[in-house]
Amino acid sequence: MNITGTHINYYRLCPRKLWLFANEIQMEQTSNIVADGKVIEEESYLQRSEKYTQIQLFHDYNGIPLSGKLDFFDIKNKIIHETKRSNKVEDAHIWQVKFYLWLLQLNDIEAEKGVIEYPKLRKTEEVILKSEDITYLEKAVVEIIGLIHNDRCPPVLNAKICKSCSYYDFCYAQE
Repeated sequence: MNITGTHINYYRLCPRKLWLFANEIQMEQTSNIVADGKVIEEESYLQRSEKYTQIQLFHDYNGIPLSGKLDFFDIKNKIIHETKRSNKVEDAHIWQVKFYLWLLQLNDIEAEKGVIEYPKLRKTEEVILKSEDITYLEKAVVEIIGLIHNDRCPPVLNAKICKSCSYYDFCYAQE
């Protein structure tokens, strides 16, 4: 299994969501929030999608397969652009972009920074990859492998963010 930017995002949000996603219990296809995010990504920058396609990267990091699909990489300015619906979980978005910056670096592709775009909010967030971020990501991918291969699903997080999660009904079913 490839560790992706989505795995990093979910790792920062909730170990249970990560475990469920990695073990192919996927609820995103029934989520209106996820569908809304896809529409925003596709329709916010129409001229960009006409000129550019998403970039898929791979790298084997010490036996751990990594992959990432970048929304848009501006080769001229060396900037990753990632489009998101909301900044409610901005920390997870930032780490997802840092993972992409690291993946570019592992593939010997120079990137200056990342930019997270929130079109509905008319806001952007600049992301820079630092050496301590790489150290964190190196540890995180190892921890993710351990977590997703565990036989037991982590407990419910029971946090405020749970109410807008696509796994909410699954986690809070009273059976």
